[in-house]
Amino acid sequence: MSEEEKPIVRQPLPQFIPKFKGKKVTIRLLSGGQPVVGTVESFNSYEILLQTAKGELLVFKHAIATMEAVDEPRGYKPGT
Repeated sequence: MSEEEKPIVRQPLPQFIPKFKGKKVTIRLLSGGQPVVGTVESFNSYEILLQTAKGELLVFKHAIATMEAVDEPRGYKPGT
Protein backbone atom coordinates (compact mmCIF):
# COMPACT_ATOMS: atom_id res chain seq x y z
CA MET A 1 0.00 0.00 0.00
CA SER A 2 1.41 3.40 -0.95
CA GLU A 3 1.22 6.49 1.29
CA GLU A 4 -1.71 7.82 -0.76
CA GLU A 5 -3.74 4.63 -0.29
CA LYS A 6 -3.38 4.40 3.50
CA PRO A 7 -6.50 5.43 5.42
CA ILE A 8 -6.28 8.46 7.67
CA VAL A 9 -6.30 7.43 11.33
CA ARG A 10 -7.81 10.02 13.65
CA GLN A 11 -7.11 10.08 17.36
CA PRO A 12 -10.27 9.51 19.41
CA LEU A 13 -11.35 12.28 21.77
CA PRO A 14 -10.67 11.64 25.45
CA GLN A 15 -13.74 10.10 27.02
CA PHE A 16 -13.86 12.41 30.06
CA ILE A 17 -14.38 15.71 28.21
CA PRO A 18 -17.86 14.99 26.74
CA LYS A 19 -19.25 14.45 30.26
CA PHE A 20 -18.22 18.04 31.16
CA LYS A 21 -20.22 19.64 28.32
CA GLY A 22 -22.74 22.05 29.81
CA LYS A 23 -21.27 21.71 33.30
CA LYS A 24 -19.32 24.16 35.42
CA VAL A 25 -15.61 23.31 35.69
CA THR A 26 -12.41 24.66 37.22
CA ILE A 27 -9.35 24.58 34.96
CA ARG A 28 -5.82 25.12 36.24
CA LEU A 29 -3.26 26.03 33.60
CA LEU A 30 0.33 24.81 33.33
CA SER A 31 1.51 28.44 33.42
CA GLY A 32 0.03 28.90 36.90
CA GLY A 33 -1.96 31.93 37.96
CA GLN A 34 -5.59 31.97 38.97
CA PRO A 35 -7.75 28.98 38.04
CA VAL A 36 -10.37 29.53 35.35
CA VAL A 37 -13.99 28.76 36.28
CA GLY A 38 -16.66 28.45 33.62
CA THR A 39 -19.18 26.28 31.81
CA VAL A 40 -17.98 24.07 28.96
CA GLU A 41 -19.79 25.28 25.82
CA SER A 42 -17.98 23.16 23.22
CA PHE A 43 -14.70 21.38 22.49
CA ASN A 44 -12.69 19.82 19.70
CA SER A 45 -9.38 17.96 19.42
CA TYR A 46 -7.28 20.96 20.42
CA GLU A 47 -9.36 23.44 22.41
CA ILE A 48 -12.20 23.95 24.88
CA LEU A 49 -14.62 26.88 24.76
CA LEU A 50 -15.76 28.11 28.19
CA GLN A 51 -18.47 30.58 29.13
CA THR A 52 -17.10 32.51 32.12
CA ALA A 53 -18.47 35.39 34.17
CA LYS A 54 -16.45 37.76 31.94
CA GLY A 55 -17.48 36.19 28.60
CA GLU A 56 -16.27 33.38 26.36
CA LEU A 57 -12.76 32.00 26.79
CA LEU A 58 -10.91 29.62 24.47
CA VAL A 59 -8.44 27.33 26.27
CA PHE A 60 -5.96 25.16 24.40
CA LYS A 61 -5.90 21.62 25.78
CA HIS A 62 -2.10 21.41 25.80
CA ALA A 63 -2.07 24.33 28.30
CA ILE A 64 -4.31 22.57 30.86
CA ALA A 65 -2.75 21.11 34.00
CA THR A 66 -6.01 19.95 35.68
CA MET A 67 -9.73 20.09 34.98
CA GLU A 68 -12.39 19.28 37.56
CA ALA A 69 -16.15 19.62 37.85
CA VAL A 70 -17.53 22.20 40.27
CA ASP A 71 -20.13 20.64 42.54
CA GLU A 72 -23.07 22.97 43.12
CA PRO A 73 -25.22 22.50 46.22
CA ARG A 74 -28.42 20.49 45.78
CA GLY A 75 -31.41 22.69 45.09
CA TYR A 76 -29.19 25.52 43.86
CA LYS A 77 -30.53 27.21 40.74
CA PRO A 78 -28.26 29.81 39.14
CA GLY A 79 -29.96 33.09 38.35
CA THR A 80 -32.72 32.82 40.93
